[in-house]
Amino acid sequence: MKHTFFLRKPKDDKETLIIFSCYFKNEQKQFKYSTRESILSKHWDSQNCRARKKGKDLAIDQIRVNSVLNRYSDEFYVFQSRCEMSKIEFTSQLLKEHFDHTFGNVTKKTTTFFEVYDKFMQEKIKRKEWKKSTIKRYNNIKNLLLEFEIIKSYKLTFNKINNTFYTEFIDFCYEDKDHYTNTFNRNLGLFKTFMFWALKKEYTYNNKFIDFKKPKRVLTREEALSFEDIKLLYQFNCKQNNLNKLKDVFLFQCLTGMRYGELKRINKRTINVNDCIVLKEEKDSSKPTREIPLMSISKSILEKYEYRLPLISNQKQNDNIKDILKEAGFTHEVEYTRTKGVEQKTFIKPFYERISTHTARRTFITIMRNKGIPDKTIMSISGHKDIKTFNMYHQVDNNAKISAVKSVFEKF
Repeated sequence: MKHTFFLRKPKDDKETLIIFSCYFKNEQKQFKYSTRESILSKHWDSQNCRARKKGKDLAIDQIRVNSVLNRYSDEFYVFQSRCEMSKIEFTSQLLKEHFDHTFGNVTKKTTTFFEVYDKFMQEKIKRKEWKKSTIKRYNNIKNLLLEFEIIKSYKLTFNKINNTFYTEFIDFCYEDKDHYTNTFNRNLGLFKTFMFWALKKEYTYNNKFIDFKKPKRVLTREEALSFEDIKLLYQFNCKQNNLNKLKDVFLFQCLTGMRYGELKRINKRTINVNDCIVLKEEKDSSKPTREIPLMSISKSILEKYEYRLPLISNQKQNDNIKDILKEAGFTHEVEYTRTKGVEQKTFIKPFYERISTHTARRTFITIMRNKGIPDKTIMSISGHKDIKTFNMYHQVDNNAKISAVKSVFEKF
């Protein structure tokens, strides 16, 4: 886009203002901005749009005036380039605000990195764009960055979000926080989402964060119960009655594939005539309503508690499930790995210590898949939309492997 300078009201005997001008084609608007510099028309070179540099009609301060005009030109091109790099539409209003801040008497209050982060969260919350779990994640990221500042003695500003920050942040997450690759992948993704928002809102023009590479997610071994394990657990009677109640909740999850957080939404009104739980997707409102079939045992569990399952906090449920499985004899050792970048560590733990409420959902999907139920059918029950995420839930157990090999090679 081209620009020019012209005299507001050219007169030989009286100085007039020099005006910056350019045309915004998309807006069909001529943009004009006072440079607050004045000059006599006889001192003005209309061909070059600057104060005369040669001849007899030279203004005493022609060098200073041209210097100011050159600065307007420079700022115009720099700001236009920033908008293009940031993929922000270059508009007359944005240019005016930039000139006001750069040349005018308007003082723009400096906003700190974390003040902008709070504005980002407030906007998303007020617009009802986030679930409670998402708000919690972004609060965790803020706390993580505040801790990073202290541990690494690295004061966060937008200008300091660069390759040095990226290197130090990786080291902080892996070494100081003992995060593994999948956790770092998620946290860096959330951080970049905030930075893209700040770039779009023009709190920064620094886009170096775009080059921050998220490591690929790693498929780690997660445990799932087998069909026989569920039968054994169903027949097992805990010594404490309250643990039997929590065992019922866990079994109900294994038989329905529901998330623990969804169980609180079950009541008699959510069961239709076909003995299916009718559930509106809470995590993604764009997903269709799910119908989750009940079988005799899962239905009897609901009836036992009058369609209100005995729920406690997710963390307490996780702790109690471990106690239940330990008491039931699920104490054999299992091996699993965790990855940090290219480093991989192997750990060994008792089976029961690797179990949580989410294991039930993984168990449901694994058993259904091993029984040959089509993925599309299972996903319609579990609520999965993305096949990649769905695949992460399937754990092929040893019995399935043995059956597969024998079915092919046993008659060799």
